[in-house]
Amino acid sequence: MTNSANSKKVAFIGLGVMGYPMAGFLQKNGHATCVYNRTTSKAQQWAEQYGGQHGSTPAEAAKDAELVFLCVGNDDDVRSVFYGEHGVLASMQPGSVLIDHTTASSELARELAAACAEQSIGFLDAPVSGGQAGAENGVLTIMVGGDSDAYAKAEPVMQAYARCCKLLGPAGAGQLAKMVNQICIAGVVQGLAEGLHFAQNAGLDAAAVVEVISQGAAQSWQMQNRYQTMLKGEYDFGFAVDWMRKDLSIALNEARKNGSHLPVTALVDQFYSEVQRMGGNRWDTSSLLARLHKS
Repeated sequence: MTNSANSKKVAFIGLGVMGYPMAGFLQKNGHATCVYNRTTSKAQQWAEQYGGQHGSTPAEAAKDAELVFLCVGNDDDVRSVFYGEHGVLASMQPGSVLIDHTTASSELARELAAACAEQSIGFLDAPVSGGQAGAENGVLTIMVGGDSDAYAKAEPVMQAYARCCKLLGPAGAGQLAKMVNQICIAGVVQGLAEGLHFAQNAGLDAAAVVEVISQGAAQSWQMQNRYQTMLKGEYDFGFAVDWMRKDLSIALNEARKNGSHLPVTALVDQFYSEVQRMGGNRWDTSSLLARLHKS
């Protein structure tokens, strides 16, 4: 529990599988939290569960908040809760800080930072990694872009649901770092899927093989946390393929602009499109193995 002297009045916009528990950790850690969600019943449910408040619009939720957190779907969703008479910018006060946890484009981060600066509001782009389990257990990794003053205000509060939080550069740097994260994950998951596929076709006990190789250089988070469900063909959980394709699209678009070559990322993105055609839109990203079994 946060010391009452350090408690803040905060708002949290977006109560999806990530935002719902993240906002809950803020309230449980002593921060007076007011939430907004497009589906009002979910905001009411959150308020009943955690004892916080809920607003009828993003602006109402953000009124008088020292820190305002966003965690929605994409660039357009962020703009819809940021701008306009009902957006958070309409009610935020000078000296407050907006923290966007949405995985979005670096261009959007710089756009929001400029709009906030005009009203003397701090801004941080702060996408997270760790998935639904990380959010529910309060152990997310947060990659942050923005200025150090805004970060100093927000970082102690973000610790409510973070295992690691780091300022990586100016506005946009957090989103760029999240792109690196997703690029790395895409290749690792595909490699793991191919390894398990090969082991099974070779007549090996794939689980036993993983027990051995996970103690060496092949070890990864994906291997440790996903191989068992992959071997069982269980994918109805975790980080959805639809969201991964959204994230990879952002990364590939950025790569075209900065001259990066991402052949593996582009290929894995196409593999995920095949998983979608199999009906796996909401399957976990480890479902790349299901595609190999089908072929």
